[in-house]
Amino acid sequence: MKKFLPPISLRTFSCIVSIATLVLYNIPFFGYVVDNTGDNLGEQILLIASLGVIMLAVNFMMTYLVVWLMRMAGRILLAILALINATAVYFIVTYSVIIDATTVANVFNTRYSEASGFFSWPLWLTILIIGVLPALFCLRQPVVVGKAKQLLINCGSALAAILVVAGLNINQTLWIGQHDTELGGLLQPWSYIVNTCRLASFEMEEKTEAIPLPDGTITNHEKTVVVLVIGESARKANFYLYGYYRQTNPLLAKQQNLKVFQAKSCATYTTAGTKAILEPKNTDELYEILPNYAFRTGVDVSWRSSNWGEPTIHIDEYLTNEQLGQQFPDENPYHDAILLRGLRERIESSPKDKVLICLHTSTSHGPNYAVKYPKAFEHFKPVAQNVEESQKDVRKLVNAYDNSILYTDFLLDSLINTLRDMKDWKSAMIFISDHGESLGEDKIFMHGLPMRLAPKEQYEIPFLVWISPGFRQYKPQLPAVLDQHYVFHSVLNLLSIQSPAYNGNLDIFKNE
Repeated sequence: MKKFLPPISLRTFSCIVSIATLVLYNIPFFGYVVDNTGDNLGEQILLIASLGVIMLAVNFMMTYLVVWLMRMAGRILLAILALINATAVYFIVTYSVIIDATTVANVFNTRYSEASGFFSWPLWLTILIIGVLPALFCLRQPVVVGKAKQLLINCGSALAAILVVAGLNINQTLWIGQHDTELGGLLQPWSYIVNTCRLASFEMEEKTEAIPLPDGTITNHEKTVVVLVIGESARKANFYLYGYYRQTNPLLAKQQNLKVFQAKSCATYTTAGTKAILEPKNTDELYEILPNYAFRTGVDVSWRSSNWGEPTIHIDEYLTNEQLGQQFPDENPYHDAILLRGLRERIESSPKDKVLICLHTSTSHGPNYAVKYPKAFEHFKPVAQNVEESQKDVRKLVNAYDNSILYTDFLLDSLINTLRDMKDWKSAMIFISDHGESLGEDKIFMHGLPMRLAPKEQYEIPFLVWISPGFRQYKPQLPAVLDQHYVFHSVLNLLSIQSPAYNGNLDIFKNE
């Protein structure tokens, strides 16, 4: 192939890669700039031109340095970046995502079974045209690297251009600061490069051991079970119990003793939302979480999960849906009913008086909402099989999502009925979602936007509580909207755990 491609200088190669990066992968970036600057056309053109020059110079310098220093390895790296850039642009345009540290974390925390839902011909075509072809150019084009003097001249000139243009636009510092999250999340390839480094830094910090909470004491021997159900991507807006026009909660609507609270999540993605549900207070630190603390205090704790992303669980019994599927081969392990199998027998066989069951579900996780429930629950039709299919008709996506809420209704109703039948136990069920979900509003899908940018659909969540008759009384006055930290302290109350970590202000029940 080299016979048909005459060699070019590294400067020319770097110019071509820099221009291609600007044109192929950064149109959404400039679209955001246009949409969020003033009406003064002259100032708008100047800002766009300045940002374009800076981006060209930065990418030119990066390309030149990488190839000069790493040679073929550098070109392989550029080819990989082209493929990632193409994928990133596809998701930015299709799903209106911002590639920040949260998005990068979600990518690394997503299983193949979930990621495969995004695979589609438009995605593969995008990667082929603006990913594979540029990657082949980076790999196959003969390049004359040149000497160190040329490196200094070319990279020095690029750096000088960056400094001059940045200096001329010093008055735009405030605007850039106000939009830094969005600009950084749309800028390829720097969005995922910088945020991957940030994520690595965060994870290094989180590897430190959790801060232990003060010892607690169980104050009575009353047989008590609390089942905490952590919902996945369940948004308040599509629950009939919260005023949704569709009857998505036909069973729960008939349940006595079911309390419905207004609530907001503390984040728009699973890892942070789940952490907030399990931690005692809103903090960037990692304190001992609820199941670990209850277990250490003497509670019999079981965690059943069809999901992932929770902080490290330190208990004796952690069961995945696949493990439960081996115990109950007649149940589909990929529908969340598997989490309820054998639950009553598990509770009643406990050697302890206090039992905490945590169910981490995946019932409304996108993009394939339609595979999250059995066909018997496909009440709202027709359905989209994934978010991609819904681009032409978002109503199909909403139908599939609403069916997942209908299935959630069935699961929670079944759980409550099981607990009600256990007459020898005081019991409670708490259902709260880790975050909400966008279903095409303002052309936004899924979840994970930064909180200050996220629409309400991504953080307004259901918070449902059922308690057996005579078990506890609710406080007569609570804030109009609760957050996820009420779970920790309310569960301590239900389990009769006396602890310095308990905060009565974050308890929905009266103090016993």
